[in-house]
Amino acid sequence: MLKLLNIKIEVQRLSNILTKAEGCLDLPELSARIEELNQLISQATFWDDSASFYQILQEIDFLKATKKQYQRSHFILEDIKAALELLESYADEELLQEAQTNLTQLQQELETVEIEQLLSDPCDQKGAFLAITAEVGGIDAQDWAAMLLHLYYRWAVNQNHKVHLVQESAGDLGGFKHATLEITGRYAYGWLKSEQGTHARIERISPVHGNGRRHTCLASVEVSPILDESIDFEIPEKHLEITLPRHRGNVNRPETWAQLFHIPTGISVFSNQERSQMRNKEKALAILKSKLFALALAQGVQIDKIQRRQIKPLSNKLIREYILHPDTNVKDLRTNVETLAATEVLDGKIDLFIKAYLQQLNHASSVGKEPLDNFKSLL
Repeated sequence: MLKLLNIKIEVQRLSNILTKAEGCLDLPELSARIEELNQLISQATFWDDSASFYQILQEIDFLKATKKQYQRSHFILEDIKAALELLESYADEELLQEAQTNLTQLQQELETVEIEQLLSDPCDQKGAFLAITAEVGGIDAQDWAAMLLHLYYRWAVNQNHKVHLVQESAGDLGGFKHATLEITGRYAYGWLKSEQGTHARIERISPVHGNGRRHTCLASVEVSPILDESIDFEIPEKHLEITLPRHRGNVNRPETWAQLFHIPTGISVFSNQERSQMRNKEKALAILKSKLFALALAQGVQIDKIQRRQIKPLSNKLIREYILHPDTNVKDLRTNVETLAATEVLDGKIDLFIKAYLQQLNHASSVGKEPLDNFKSLL
């Protein structure tokens, strides 16, 4: 009976999540939008505008997947409710097991929905630029930056997002000094904004080697939204310094990188993964606009009012510790959520941290201790 009661309580909670999500989503409007996009795609001139057709195809795929998800969730929910009614009349261990299995599946399906209900900022549904920089720790920090790059790449793939390496600056003996990912997909920025900050890899050295000291290396993560036509703005030419390769390299491997320096703020952006110099310049400009927009949003000022002396790095707070040797433990210092499954975390399983942070952010609560205090203790 206790199992049955617990299932009933969880079913009610999940039913409330689904009802709330549908209220925000408006399924009839969603169906109408799908029909509108289908008609647009059927037009002969649709493929002529290469700048917009990918965005439209992505939107229709998202809307269809969302509709299918809610229909499937409703089906599973009704199946569980029917099983509970039968279990009220007579005990059936096999039916109870089936209900528990369906409940687990429904919990997994609605976990994403539950998180996205917490994302209400205007940019939360946009894609994201995610930049990783090796900080304290020299070569080890560069290796740590590469591990974080793998973490976020795997996370994006698991979310069915499109991932593109925009820029990389190779480390001295492997790894990266700096790298930037472009992650395209609905809610990518809303989810990943919780990852902005400094991440510490900690390895406790054996007493036999290194006098039992603790070795720490740091890498910072900065996240900014990918802007579209709805938030487009111009940067005056006088505010930009553009650096291009002085020579194009050899014929087989020409240099096509582009670097932009924003004079008022001192922000420098580099792109070297596109095939042409023009594309790298365009990508660097998109990243620069994204960074400026994120800074203006954080400071609560207009973009042209950002002052260099007032700029504080968006990633200067220590947010998470990854203890990897000899024991394993990953702990978020803002929410105190932790797990021993470090290997899974480093393979992109970070949703537990994201959900806890967004819940905390949504309720405007605090874990008490500022991350910067913890940062001091690591040095």
